[in-house]
Amino acid sequence: MLSSRISPSLRRRSYYTCNKWQRHAAEQHRRGLQLQQKCLQQQQFKQQCKQQSQYAFFSTTSTSSSSSSNNTNFQIKWWHPVIGGLVITVAGGVKWLHDHLGGTEGFQRSASFYSKAIPRYLMYRYHMVMDSPNEVWEELDKETSKIALEKMLELEGFYYKAGQMCASNLGDAFPQIWRDTMSVLQDQVPPQPFDVVKKTIESEMDFEKTFKWFEEKPIGSASIGQVHRAELWNGTKVVVKVCYPNAERLLRGDVRTIKTFASLAQPVHVPALAEIEKQFATEFDYRQEAQNMATVRNNLNRAGFAGPGKACQVPRLYMEHCTKRVLVMEELFGDKLQVALKNDVEFHAKRDNQTVQEFLRAQQQKDKNAIEKGQKVQGPTEKEFNVLIAVEDSKRKARNAWNRVYNTTVGWLSGSGMNGYQDKSTLPLNHAKLVDDLIEIHGHEVLVDGFFNGDCHPGNVLLCRDELNESEPQLGLIDYGQVKRLTKEQRHLFAKLIIALDEGNRDLVVKYLTEAGHKSQKMDAEAMYLYAKVAFDNDSREITGGLHIQLFMEKLQEKDPVISIANDFVMVSRCTLLLRGLAHALKQSRTIARAWRPIAERVLQEDI
Repeated sequence: MLSSRISPSLRRRSYYTCNKWQRHAAEQHRRGLQLQQKCLQQQQFKQQCKQQSQYAFFSTTSTSSSSSSNNTNFQIKWWHPVIGGLVITVAGGVKWLHDHLGGTEGFQRSASFYSKAIPRYLMYRYHMVMDSPNEVWEELDKETSKIALEKMLELEGFYYKAGQMCASNLGDAFPQIWRDTMSVLQDQVPPQPFDVVKKTIESEMDFEKTFKWFEEKPIGSASIGQVHRAELWNGTKVVVKVCYPNAERLLRGDVRTIKTFASLAQPVHVPALAEIEKQFATEFDYRQEAQNMATVRNNLNRAGFAGPGKACQVPRLYMEHCTKRVLVMEELFGDKLQVALKNDVEFHAKRDNQTVQEFLRAQQQKDKNAIEKGQKVQGPTEKEFNVLIAVEDSKRKARNAWNRVYNTTVGWLSGSGMNGYQDKSTLPLNHAKLVDDLIEIHGHEVLVDGFFNGDCHPGNVLLCRDELNESEPQLGLIDYGQVKRLTKEQRHLFAKLIIALDEGNRDLVVKYLTEAGHKSQKMDAEAMYLYAKVAFDNDSREITGGLHIQLFMEKLQEKDPVISIANDFVMVSRCTLLLRGLAHALKQSRTIARAWRPIAERVLQEDI
């Protein structure tokens, strides 16, 4: 056989060669199987990723082949982004509620406000369209003003300020019924418990080491704080103004609620409300208010308006005890202006042998008759008031002289009792002088100092006398949380506007109003002139054509919609509206431009 013929060495070489090729073939087969398995794994992985991509936004895989079989990749399910979106939405909503409405409490307050405001607003609009008679309006005013007062007392915060604006007859916009109903909010806001007040003070200073004694019952309360009498350890008697907790957060939410309502119901007021909202931000730091009050006090003392025997006085501050939420100052002795005016009404009613209600009804009917005849409703002049006061003072002195004789003779001998004496606080007030003094003082603050109180409602004015009540009354000016600053350029521009308004120069009024930042769609000269007239000078029936101020402003807005207003002068406008509101209520209507023109001319001439 052939195999037997092959040599052993050749057989061994053949064996080894064959075995080598077999091993090589086996190795190639093994690698082929591995490659095939790897391709199969890759195809399976790709198919898995393709299926998962239908339900996920993204997926992650390991790039390391050694660990890919051991690690589990996190996969986002379809419902994960939905949950995430809801979480983000809820978080954003919570932040918006906190920042814009004061949290859930603010939201509840907004809902409570709208539940009363919207139905009543629609009711008023309905009666406007139907041109309802006066009797219907009076009944509607009585009912709505009571509902509004109850809601304001419930909500507090900015709603108190809204009520104060109403009581102050801002812009002569509110009927007498509303002014009377809201008058309690000017200084009779329900106070916070003393525990709350004391806790606030203790968070700012050492209560026991600061005050020798502290009167728990407040002497006044307002929208963001209340005032107590106290005595420092050095024997100085002071009054302490304390800010309410959470007042800032809630008030900011309230302002935004009012702005939202105004944007729907009275959009013409939204730009002004936005500027007023900015100004409110300064009211929650009493350290700033203390600095404001000290500056105004120095300015008015230097100008000769404030001080002993002068037209007014401003409290002295004790800066070392003033903190962010506590303000310590000198007490001014006197009645709030609205209290003094109520006493004055009682005097005139008694002089006419009438009750207060009878006297007021008679005055209202007299005013109504004058308006129907086209006559201007105007009270006595300063000179006429001086004559009346002189006559009544002579009667007072005569009665006091008689009582002195009686008390030292018949009264003393018979033991039947002594007759009392009357001081000067029983005399009538000179309404004309009171209004003129307030207008002049604030005109100086605006045009000369460029530093004025934008919240000069009657609740922030006292009528002060000396301890024996024998001096002439002085105006006590308090509460400087809303002070506005004007630069020299702004003061000079406003001075020019005042002169142009007094002259009735429409072209110059439009020019200066435009320079101040006022812009409307049509830039209609007549509409802009009337806007400036009402905003800064005069809102009498001659200007508004007998229309209510709100309807008049809406008509102007329809004629030439306002795009932007003179933001720097918004608080000046508010100041003049408050002063004019008091003047209207006292039948002492004034044109601000005429009263402030001498000051404006001096500012421009002397380059003050």
